[in-house]
Amino acid sequence: MHALKLPAEGSKPHGKSQPRPRHKPLNRRFSLAVWLALLPMLLTVVFTYLGTMVWTARVSLSNSHTFPSNDFAGLTQYVRLFQNDRWLVSLQHIVIYGACFIIACMVIGLLLAIFIDQRVVAEGALRTVFLYPYAMSFVATGLVWQWILNPALGAQQVLRNIGFAHARFDWIVDQDWVIYTIVIATVWQASGLVMALMLAGLRGIDEELWKAARIDGIPRWRVYASIVVPMLGPSISTAFVLLFVMVVKLYDAVVAMTQGGPGTASEVPAKFIMDYLFGRANIGLASAASIVLLATVLAVLAPFFYARSRAALRGERG
Repeated sequence: MHALKLPAEGSKPHGKSQPRPRHKPLNRRFSLAVWLALLPMLLTVVFTYLGTMVWTARVSLSNSHTFPSNDFAGLTQYVRLFQNDRWLVSLQHIVIYGACFIIACMVIGLLLAIFIDQRVVAEGALRTVFLYPYAMSFVATGLVWQWILNPALGAQQVLRNIGFAHARFDWIVDQDWVIYTIVIATVWQASGLVMALMLAGLRGIDEELWKAARIDGIPRWRVYASIVVPMLGPSISTAFVLLFVMVVKLYDAVVAMTQGGPGTASEVPAKFIMDYLFGRANIGLASAASIVLLATVLAVLAPFFYARSRAALRGERG
């Protein structure tokens, strides 16, 4: 029997050598496909978002009125803006509204999430009920709550019809309280979103934590306050960003409920901008107000995202 002779190491096999298949590296082809898929969105961001921001900033430095003009006026529009009493009032209102709205949504959303996390009966139905208002538009929400808060038709009249003759709930026509009616309506709409985010965070907490707390006899409220809530940091930060953006964009609910009234008691920056842009044909002043809002958003969110990215990097290195 002939022994099988193996070629020596390093020697080439006899016969025709097999050519290696030629092909592009997989990562290069994948990278090209990714960039081609992202190209439409990249163009949209560059020309639609960044382009309009630059154009708005340019108009805010001019004396434009009905139509944009190319004359350069420096910071004149910004000086006029902060000398405008209506603008200053709108800033006061948005600060009051934002603080009440964000705090109320966070508290109510967290409590709803804790309630549903107890594995209650009909959990799916309750999640749908609590989250459903967020699917509605702010215009629809504003109209519904306008009817509810109308002194002649809504809650006040219902209370009087059932025997509370002196019941009073006319906040929507009271200059001192009207901004809080908008808080009530928008909190009703947005609390379900916070609930969903918090519930996702709660469901990600290890069950062993609760077992250890029960063994140690730690009260349930203490576990939530000292352990669970700090562990919900990512959910809380995400909810804060979404709610803050809603605060800055507040317009539809105000127009649907109060039209900024009574007087200017519920005036907000977005309504100020829209009124001066379309109603008063002062595009320069409206653009200056828009840039101020943009700068405010960047001033609040940029440090926030920077801190989150630094924390994530520290977590990866640790």
